[in-house]
Amino acid sequence: MVDRLQRAQAGAPSEHDPQSTAVSTDQVPPAKRLRILASTVAMIRVRVSTGEAFGSGTWDKVSVSIVGTQGESPLLPLDRLGKTFTAGSEEVFEVTIPKDVGPVLLLRVHKVPPRLPGVSPDAWYCRWFQLEMLPGAPLRFPCYQWLEAAGSLVLRDGAAKVCWADNHLRLQRQRQEELQARREMYCWKTYVQGWPHCLDEVSVSDLDRNIKYSTVKAAKFKLKTSSAFTELKIKGLLDRTGLWKSLQEMKRMLNFHSTPVAEYVFQHWQEDSFFASQFLNGLNPVMIRRCHSLPKNFPVTDDMVAPVLGPGTSLQAELEKGSLFLVDHGILSGVRTNVINGRPQFSAAPMTLLYQCPDHGPLLPLAIQLSQSPGPNSPIFLPGDDTWDWLLAKTWVRNAEFSVHEALTHLLRAHLLPEVFALALLRQLPRCHPLFKLLIPHIRYTLHINTLAREQLVAPGKVVDRSTGLGIEGFSELIQRNMEQLNYTDLCLPEDIKARGVEDIPGYYYRDDGMQIWGAVKSFVSDIVGIYYPSDAAVQDDQELQAWVKEIFVEGFLGRKSSGIPSSLDTQEALVQYVTMVIFTCSAKHAAVSASQFDSCVWMPNLPPSMQLPPPTFKGQAHAESFIATLPPVNATCDVIIALWLLSKEPGDRRPLGTYPDEHFTEEAPRQSITAFQNHLAQISRSIKERNQGLPLPYTYLDPPTIENSVSI
Repeated sequence: MVDRLQRAQAGAPSEHDPQSTAVSTDQVPPAKRLRILASTVAMIRVRVSTGEAFGSGTWDKVSVSIVGTQGESPLLPLDRLGKTFTAGSEEVFEVTIPKDVGPVLLLRVHKVPPRLPGVSPDAWYCRWFQLEMLPGAPLRFPCYQWLEAAGSLVLRDGAAKVCWADNHLRLQRQRQEELQARREMYCWKTYVQGWPHCLDEVSVSDLDRNIKYSTVKAAKFKLKTSSAFTELKIKGLLDRTGLWKSLQEMKRMLNFHSTPVAEYVFQHWQEDSFFASQFLNGLNPVMIRRCHSLPKNFPVTDDMVAPVLGPGTSLQAELEKGSLFLVDHGILSGVRTNVINGRPQFSAAPMTLLYQCPDHGPLLPLAIQLSQSPGPNSPIFLPGDDTWDWLLAKTWVRNAEFSVHEALTHLLRAHLLPEVFALALLRQLPRCHPLFKLLIPHIRYTLHINTLAREQLVAPGKVVDRSTGLGIEGFSELIQRNMEQLNYTDLCLPEDIKARGVEDIPGYYYRDDGMQIWGAVKSFVSDIVGIYYPSDAAVQDDQELQAWVKEIFVEGFLGRKSSGIPSSLDTQEALVQYVTMVIFTCSAKHAAVSASQFDSCVWMPNLPPSMQLPPPTFKGQAHAESFIATLPPVNATCDVIIALWLLSKEPGDRRPLGTYPDEHFTEEAPRQSITAFQNHLAQISRSIKERNQGLPLPYTYLDPPTIENSVSI
């Protein structure tokens, strides 16, 4: 490693560089010739592309200087009368370099306001610069950044480079300076003890513009929020602190906003088969696991389940066949609960036993126990019980699903962890790094939405605090508990499916579609890794990559070795698995557990956010009035439904999975890999659409066009 560094500092090629032998100008590919010939010409054409979004243009004056191996040119003004850089424009300027700077290394961009009284700098979103001259192909300098104030920005040409491939001291120094500036801009903080660490900002108004929502997206989100609150306030629901009058009255929420899935939920929510199917394809499809032996604290007997299993079989026989499944919400046991409208709320920690009927029949619930401690005060509820007893037991399970999903599956694993991946990326990988180019589309707006969540969702007095059964303290306790259990297997879909023993349960579309997406992402990542990392040693010697992985381990997983989360990567295979996990978590996993929220909750009895009476301790006490009295009050219902409506659908400015309009990669090989990835996703989408045509309830949450590249809502 020391020998390699010394050769790099001396300008010698790295042993990992596939073009590590000295070549003449004629041997250099056309795309690279410009940087060698730049020192021999006086006239250069500079092409500049400005973003298309609202507000991307600028009146400010822009100039560039070209940094080469033999020095830096004077400022070269890019100027015309009027507003030169308008939104969506592509401008061309011809400039003269008055001195020889040698082969091109960097492009320095300078922006200052026009010399007019009272005029201050305005923001400019630059897509890219391109240097053109003959002979030789153009040299593209990707930017894709906002330049807000007067100042300068250093850009490199688009060729991706790992740190050991940079063989010029000036380029090595530029990497270090870029990262140092970003580490000062993006800092870590502890929001709640025991949670993954996060961005040290209080409000979205404080964020750097490069990580904020676009103007259009922010405006649409704000309008959507205000219209929802206004509608339910006008209807007299948002401020009603009392109980719902009846199930019939709750149907008014379907008039707020309805979807085909929400209508299906309303029609089928009491059916046992639909109740069970939600463990496979609902908003929390990650809890169900095959049961080979009953937990000792769940004393289900043959007599209890005989009416569902039928004659000629037994619990033990079905356990041995692998047809029984368990959903255990034990993590909720003893968790702190909230107070809503002055009334204490309640929680349960249920266990649910499920039976997969033979011959691809339905999955059905066999038994439900609402606590982790069996006994006279913790009866086991059965499908043959009184209708209201059984419905109430299932509703307690659905409330447990809400709590575990919102705190752990959604907030922790689909928001807080992607924020860790994003923040570590900005702090440890320079823009020229191939993994930065690969991953930057998958962290778009993540820091904005998470900062907004800390500001408006999980802050004191906000939605979680005022309208959920656990409140902020209960959410925090759940996250702290789960952080002690979270492991690498949980985050890697193939390993998670295998660990839960659900490889062959029929009708598990989250698994089926998710595995296809995982495979497509892994193939894409494998292609990119193969281009830039020719060996395991190349992975080991990439100190920027290792710093990124180490920072995720320390700041995200709090340095807990028992998690199995890597703190370093030693092989190409390990790198492919890790980056696949990151992209899948930030895109498909988030889509599966986020886009389904409103569909599941708008008919509130299917997913109650709180319960106002304690879990039943004996059978025969439930009836219609007590069922409604157990459900959350009207204002809390509306508050949560509005929040989940906002969080279930992107408010414009979307970029579906595999859509990369920002061309960070400029070489042909990675661009071919991107095209292959897009074709693979299109094929998956066609197969999902074809499958869905034959389903009474289509599963659409993992259809690639509906998956956002990043956690952005």
